[in-house]
Amino acid sequence: MILSVSRRTDIPAFYAEWFFQRIREGFLYVRNPMNPRQVSRIGLSPEVVDCIIFWSKNPAPMLERLDELREYPFYFQFTLTGYGRDIEPGLPDKRKEVIGTFQKLSEKVGKERVVWRYDPILVNGRYTIEYHLKAFEEIAGCLKGYTEKVVISFVDFYAKTLRNTKDLYIKSLSREEMREIAEGMAQIAKSCGLVIETCAEQINLQDVGIRHGSCIDKKRIEKIVGCSLSVEKDKNQREACGCCESIDVGAYNTCRNGCRYCYANYHEEQVRKCIACYDVDSPLLCGRIEPEERVTDRKVRSFRNPQLSIF
Repeated sequence: MILSVSRRTDIPAFYAEWFFQRIREGFLYVRNPMNPRQVSRIGLSPEVVDCIIFWSKNPAPMLERLDELREYPFYFQFTLTGYGRDIEPGLPDKRKEVIGTFQKLSEKVGKERVVWRYDPILVNGRYTIEYHLKAFEEIAGCLKGYTEKVVISFVDFYAKTLRNTKDLYIKSLSREEMREIAEGMAQIAKSCGLVIETCAEQINLQDVGIRHGSCIDKKRIEKIVGCSLSVEKDKNQREACGCCESIDVGAYNTCRNGCRYCYANYHEEQVRKCIACYDVDSPLLCGRIEPEERVTDRKVRSFRNPQLSIF
């Protein structure tokens, strides 16, 4: 089993204590976002957890506690962009804090276990193509030697994204403009020794040096765990997504970063209601089990083939 922690919310930034408590107790509950009355109990034994993928914009609360994960393989997807608080209002200062957090994390766990994400890319009157290339170059220079790979993607215009960003006047990019941004970023990444990939993008950018990527990456996990995995592509993700199968342990409408482009938060009022239900000792993140709801054990297994070393 591969754990995604989490595409739905920033657990390292806001719910690290909850997650470490779940690791100590050996299980957690996950509510099915498509059918909220379905709740699964997920066992967290190291024997069945092949890898944990953390998604975060600010994993600082975890930095001094990583030894609590010593029995688990893991790596981080760390989003670090050039946006200010008009776009990402809940984040600390990038230059003063977040870049340093990235560097410290890399020093603790190794550059192969911290993937830099510069996404989503949105363009408007302030955040122009030129702005993004300048910001990308500055951040890449700061992260040189602290990561091996950078992932980029362009903003997706979901209904809730359009609603929450209507006053930002985001421009719909042509394929030529996407290629201009991508080619500039590819050149910068190459100069800093970084592999650059896209996340769930239909556009083919191989001719400018960018390949389609996998955020929950089978090859990266195999390298970390030291053996092959019998795991398939995640059928629950978009067709262009290259990620392999995983179980997400987060909950929608619980992220306090407040990013304007976020697809995981529907509305500020709903987020406030969910956060008010947070209990660090609860097996369920930001919620309670109601009397009419039933918790069922989800059957999980390891995908590892220990007899088949990849080395």
